[in-house]
This record gives sequence, structure tokens and C-alpha cells, in this order.
Amino acid sequence: MTTTAASVPGLLDDLELIRQDFPILARTLADDAPLVYLDSANTSQKPQVVIDTMVDHLERHNANVARAVHQLGAESTEAFEAARDKVARFVNAPSRDEIIFTKNASEAINLVANTLAWKGELQVGVGDEVVITEMEHHSNIVPWQLLTERTGASLRWFGLTDDGRLDLSRIDELINERTKVVALTWVSNMLGTINPVAEIAAKAHAVGAIVLLDASQAAPQMPVDVVASGADLLAFTGHKVVGPTGIGVLWGRRDVLAKLPPFLGGGEMIRTVAMERSTYADIPHKFEAGTPPIVEAVGLGAAVDYLGHVGLDNIRAHEEAITGYLLDGLASVSGVTVLGPQDAGDRGGAVSFEVDQVHPHDVSQLLDSRGIAVRAGHHCAKPAHARFGVQASVRASSYLYTTPEEIDALIDGLEYTKKYFRVDG
Repeated sequence: MTTTAASVPGLLDDLELIRQDFPILARTLADDAPLVYLDSANTSQKPQVVIDTMVDHLERHNANVARAVHQLGAESTEAFEAARDKVARFVNAPSRDEIIFTKNASEAINLVANTLAWKGELQVGVGDEVVITEMEHHSNIVPWQLLTERTGASLRWFGLTDDGRLDLSRIDELINERTKVVALTWVSNMLGTINPVAEIAAKAHAVGAIVLLDASQAAPQMPVDVVASGADLLAFTGHKVVGPTGIGVLWGRRDVLAKLPPFLGGGEMIRTVAMERSTYADIPHKFEAGTPPIVEAVGLGAAVDYLGHVGLDNIRAHEEAITGYLLDGLASVSGVTVLGPQDAGDRGGAVSFEVDQVHPHDVSQLLDSRGIAVRAGHHCAKPAHARFGVQASVRASSYLYTTPEEIDALIDGLEYTKKYFRVDG
């Protein structure tokens, strides 16, 4: 299987120049094998501009934010808050104050799930229902299990069709007058499915429920407009959008955030503190206790600037083209079964599959010996795997720097794996 970028319509025009922005892609691994990185749904690689921006901040502007009354403190605060502005533009937030920095998407979702258990206007209690889906990442399952266990509310979920889409046939039963929260992923990290989030949000709002979207897989590879999505709250993580680890984002509608109590107590989230009681700062600072991930936020700001320069529409077109090429390649390998939608237009860039008679971990190790990085396991989506009767799968996930030649290397690697394990067919 041999091709060139020019023969795959829809790829980024300046793909080779983009690859030069990511220094790690020039690495060779054991036996001088060139790195073929197909694990971007797990974490994306970082462009030089993000690395340089973070180093520059540490070398020239390092100080705590919003506390020190000196030049370095002012510079650090300005850079940190400028990152908030950039993220707000990235998701089309109506107000910069609706952007809350967390350490990852998991913390952002836990912030919401925990505070909904506490006394307040949006408190979830006995008789209420929370609706999720069977395709969620564990980070959008476990917090809601904990919430319902603590409050006596009920947890319900959308099932999946055989082709890996949400089964919406029971939507009127699942989303009803008892529903307080609907939490779902925009793009599945295992099946790749792109969900009709605006349609589901409209149904939730019709019964007075709030909607949280996990956009961890959506934000890297498609334009995200929080208003058009219909969400009330939306979470994503920095390390999947060519940014650093240790930084995540929670966006929330101002009126929803105002009704949630503080999540953590400490410095910066207060207005006044006395021994008897405290009063709290306005959003977003009400939810940002203690010293925040300053340089990580600055790096995230550089990352979303970079993606904006490339263009999210262009990145989406590239992802659709390279994913279609990957699906065609996998279809050419006998004994390979793809989980999830078979049409690249209906899915993101994460493609999970099985190789008949070979354990996913063995597939991954054989590919790694050829310099090809994929993920093997349950991808923090055990319920989705159980729905399709498998313990684990191999996942190849592309991004804006993925080339057709890298997909060719994967397909050749799978054929080599079958021969190594003497798999028929």
C-alpha cells in the first residue's frame, strides 16, 4: 500500500511544513525506525511555538499571578489572563469570565458533578435523574456515579446501536421531567462517533435540565462553538489540542456558574475571609483556588493560537480525509474489525479495531517494534467495549500532522503482525 499526500483529497496543503513545527516527529526510535505517531487521541504532540512560549515565560516572566505587586507579577498575570481571552475566542464563549482553568477535563467534570451535590439552586437530590451514555470516557461516567450515590438520584444512560451510534429511540423516556443533568461526549474517544449534541441539548432544555458536553476529542479536530452546541457547560483538556498537560478548561454559561457553589477553598477564590465565615470572588476566580497552572495556561494560549492559524475547518477536513484513508486501509486487511461508524464523515480521528486471533497488546508491541505508536486497551471506555463484547482493542488516532505514508506504515505493520503470529487470511 503506497500513496502520496497529493493523492488523498482534503489533506492540509502545507502538511510537510506543519510537520516541521513538531520537533518530536523527526525522532527515530530503536533500530533507527522513524516515529509514526498514531496516538493523538491519547495526547497530541506539541509545536515548537508552544514549547518556546512556555520556556520564555519561565525564563523571563515567572511569578505568581494576581498577588505580587511588582513587574514580574504583572507580566505573569497579564500572560495568564491573555490565555483566558484566547481560549474564550477558541470556543466562541460570550464572555471571558465564563472560562475556568482546571488541571484537566476530568477535574472540570468533577467540579460540576461535586458542586451539584451540594446545597444550591441546582442541587441534585432524591427523585432526580442524571442521564449519560454508554460510550463515555470514564471521566464522564464515574463522577456522575459518585453524584447519584451521594444524593440518592438515579443514573440512566443512552445505549448504543450496532454501528456505534447513540440509540436515540428512547430519548423521550430517558430525558423527562425528572432529568436534572444530561452529560455526554461530543466525539467518542473509542468509537470516534460524532454525536448530535445540539439535538440532545434541545430535548434536555425542554424539560429544564442542564447539559454538560465533554469536548476533549471534539476541540482538537473541529470548530467548537459553545453557543451553537446548546451546552450549558463544556469541558476539554489542553494536552489534546497541541498544548501542555496539567491544564484543562471548563466553560459554563454565566447564569449556570453563578448558581454553583465553590469547588475548592483557598487563595484567590475569596472576596473576604473572617474566622466566622468567608465570601467568594466572582466567576471565574470563584472556581480557581490557589496558585493556578500558570505556565501551562500560557502554553495552552499559544496552542489554541496555533490551531486558529491553521484553521479548525481545515483541520477537520484533514482529519476526515486521513481517517477515510485509514478506514479504507484497515478494510484491506483480512481479519481486522473496526468498531464504530464506517463513514469518516460521521466520526473523529480515533479508530479502534480488533485483529482476529491477536491480542491488542501484542499488536501494539509488534507495531512499536517498527516505530508505530498506537494505543491498546480499553481506552478508559470499558462500558463501550463491553457493549461490543470485547475486552480491549487497538486504537490508531490521527491528527493535523498525520500523513498517508504513516497510515501505509500502519497497514504494512498489521500485515507483518499477522505473519508474525501466523494468522490465516
